Formats: sequence, C-alpha cells, structure tokens
Amino acid sequence: MKFLKKIYFIYGMFSFAILYTLLFPFFFIAAQNTKWKRFAFYLNKIWASGFYISTLIPFGREVKGKIDKKKTYVYCPNHTSYLDIPAIGMSAKQFIVFVGKNSLSKVPFFGYMFNRFHIPVDRTSIKASYKAFEQAKEAIDKGRSVLFYPEGGILTKNPPNMTRFKDGAFRIAIEKQVPIVPVTILYNWKILFDFDFALNWHPVKVIYHEPIETTGMEMSEINTLKDQVFGIIQAELTKHFPEKMVEGNNKLKKSK
Repeated sequence: MKFLKKIYFIYGMFSFAILYTLLFPFFFIAAQNTKWKRFAFYLNKIWASGFYISTLIPFGREVKGKIDKKKTYVYCPNHTSYLDIPAIGMSAKQFIVFVGKNSLSKVPFFGYMFNRFHIPVDRTSIKASYKAFEQAKEAIDKGRSVLFYPEGGILTKNPPNMTRFKDGAFRIAIEKQVPIVPVTILYNWKILFDFDFALNWHPVKVIYHEPIETTGMEMSEINTLKDQVFGIIQAELTKHFPEKMVEGNNKLKKSK
C-alpha cells in the first residue's frame, strides 16, 4: 500500500505540474494587465478541476451562508495541506487574493503567478509581514477579497486539530469593516497532510460558513472575533471527526 501511495503521489504531482504548465501562458497574459487579472479566477478553476478529475478525487462544496461575489470579504480557512490552495480555487465564487508564505513565490512557474496575483509574506520578518499586511489592505480597497490562513501556516501536529489563530486577518477585517468568512476544509489532511509524499484517495469537501459582519466593531474586539471564527470551524471539524478531535486535544494537554 505504501508503494501504491507513492506512485499515486508522483502521478498526482505530475498531473498538477503538467496542468499548470499548460495553463501558464494564459496566466502570464492575464498578469500583464490589471483588468485581465480577473480571468485568473477561471484559470484557477480549470487548473483545480483538471487536477481533481485526473486524480479521480470527488469534490464537494457547501455554502451555509449567502456570499455575494460582488462584495469584498476576508476568508479564513483551516490549513493542513498544500491541496488547500486548489481546493479554495475550485470552490470559491470569486477571485481571492491569497496571503501565503513567500517560499511559494520561489516555485518555478507557479512562483511567477503567485507573485503577480497574490501576496507572499515572510513571517520571520516584521518588516515583510507589515508590508504584506499593507498590500492586503490595498487589495481590499480595490474591491478584492483576501484569504489568510489564520494559523499562520501548516503548524498542527495533530490534524485536523487547529493551532492558535494569529491576529492579522481579524485586524484587517475590523479595520476595513468587511465581513469575515470562516471556511472549513474537511478532508485534505487525510489526502495529503502537509507534504509527506503520500497521496491518499478521499473526497474533498469545502464548507463556507455564514459571513460574520464587522461593521461597527473596534480593535478591542479582535479576540472576540477570532474566537468566534475559531469556534465555528472547530465545531464543524468536531462534528465530522469527534474521536480525532478528542485524541488531539488530549495530546495537546499532555504536552503542556
């Protein structure tokens, strides 16, 4: 089984890379003009759907609240896998600017697209983090929705349990008075946790929860908003993986 998983992983990554390489000329063209960048939304869907079809992975999306594709949001999903990026690209109703680690900008071809359409951030640098924060605010001012992985990366050691959320996404949502959308990505940790070189077959499901309005909120309420978003995602994960969540919580308690 381990051998077959390795073969499946190699095939999946090859499919992922080939599909992107074929689409790269179109990404390149779209990146040349600000007005054309909106076409990246459709290119992302073609790329992601091609990957899921080629790997025979069924894809599901559930929207629990009304999301207006003409409005601006801050999206906050849990994060356990590199497949979280195509999962959002496949399921989103609008083009979303990702705020992600700067190592992605160094990946051949993909890095070019990431730098042109999204916001790389070096979380080890206060200056770089501040710059990314300001770029995210500028994107919102231009009417673009942004996505933060509020855990700050793939940090959990006990998936699907989450780690503590950072403030960035919630600070921007309150400062710009835009709704924040909790997002639960259910099964990607089963398919490809972090980058362990073993791809497992399992259906994908992304759940978009009811947007939380921030109109009238002040910076003093960041922790309240952060806890609310964490609780919504945590409740969804607990509903689907009650035994796993208890196991993870017990491990965290023992490690303290």
